[in-house]
Amino acid sequence: MQKLICLLFALCLTINIASAETITKMLKKMNVNKSAVSVSVKSVDDKETIFALNEKTPMTPASTLKLLTSAASLNALGEKYLFTTKLYKSSNNDLYIKLGADPFLTSKDLEKLIDMAKEKNIYEPKNIYIDSTIFDNNEWGEGWQWDDDLNPLMPKFSAYNLDGNLIRIEVSPTRNGTPASIVANPFYPLTFMNYTSTKTADGVNNVNFSRNNSIAPNVINVNGNVSKMQVVNIPNNNPKIYFNLRLEEAIRNRRMEYYKPIQNATLPTKNIYLVGQVTHTLDEGLTEILTNSNNLFAETLFKLAGASYAKGQGTTKNSIELLNKYLSKKDLDIDEIKVVDGSGVSKNNIINADFMTEFLINLHENEFFRNHLAAPGVGTLKNRMLYFKDNLRAKTGTLSDISAIAGYLKTRKGKTVVFDVMINDAKTTSADKKNIEEQILRNIYMNY
Repeated sequence: MQKLICLLFALCLTINIASAETITKMLKKMNVNKSAVSVSVKSVDDKETIFALNEKTPMTPASTLKLLTSAASLNALGEKYLFTTKLYKSSNNDLYIKLGADPFLTSKDLEKLIDMAKEKNIYEPKNIYIDSTIFDNNEWGEGWQWDDDLNPLMPKFSAYNLDGNLIRIEVSPTRNGTPASIVANPFYPLTFMNYTSTKTADGVNNVNFSRNNSIAPNVINVNGNVSKMQVVNIPNNNPKIYFNLRLEEAIRNRRMEYYKPIQNATLPTKNIYLVGQVTHTLDEGLTEILTNSNNLFAETLFKLAGASYAKGQGTTKNSIELLNKYLSKKDLDIDEIKVVDGSGVSKNNIINADFMTEFLINLHENEFFRNHLAAPGVGTLKNRMLYFKDNLRAKTGTLSDISAIAGYLKTRKGKTVVFDVMINDAKTTSADKKNIEEQILRNIYMNY
């Protein structure tokens, strides 16, 4: 820690723009391998490089990758795009729900759709079908970590997006010394191996969940002591089952006369009419992606853009083709990068800092996009970068052993710069990495 403080103090006292040699010496004192740090800072006006360190070295960008994928998606779909779930009726008195993979969609929205049907005097449909053809069946990203499958920040993504693709688990104390009560609310078919113990006197919960998908994906192991009610959200392992359960509940709650199974079918092209729809804006979606770094939204938007580009089904392959075409049109060398998902969760993604700053310069005039980046004190910067006030807009990225930040900074002298800092280092803590990022940016802010 003392070495880190010395590093930060030295950075703050730098009078001239820091050189790569200066930073290298400081990182060496801190026992951080200089090859683990990549930095590129450029002027927006003349593209002049202000500071660079390992700027061409391939690194894992974590969630800063969302800058590339969401910009390409925005370009393909347009600012006015709506996430849309539609309900149709056929001349045969069948209902069709055309899924739009809306990441905002909730169980309440399904009830709204049933209400819309009843308002059109549709009380006893002959059949109810779901058209999920907007996406393929791939529900997780390449290279995502199998042991993160209970991480609520990494749910599956599919045409059946609903309630954030999370299951609400309620863990409540019972009598002292006995197992806690564990239920999924609303209902979802899970088996809980309950190894908990109620200890109301402790006043502290230390509950943890685990499962082995290769053996029993619907069996959740729950361990720990429980003193008070705790709500835990875990990703559901089958979005389709969850969606159908909530739809059946909506049908019952709204007293629609329908008792058959819900089936899958492609929406007919003739003899149908629109009953109603639920929509949410892309503007809201970009806030979730760029301000709050929501992985479900990023993956969904990227896949929807791929579907639009291919004029067909949303697949990761189509999305990556879209991204490559978009970047190539901006005269960026796509051979320098590798992108395998839309969120940056995979460590198989590769980019270099120089590529990112070139991209950000190119995108600088897109005010709509830029304004969705996190400001100090907001989103993923809620407790960070407060020193810069309104002068900074950035996208952060965090994975195990990795921290990154990229965006725009208006310096004390009124100059606008783009920057990308990536630290791929297992020795330093996450907090230390983020401190280093901030001090590098402070140095640029003060001296350029």
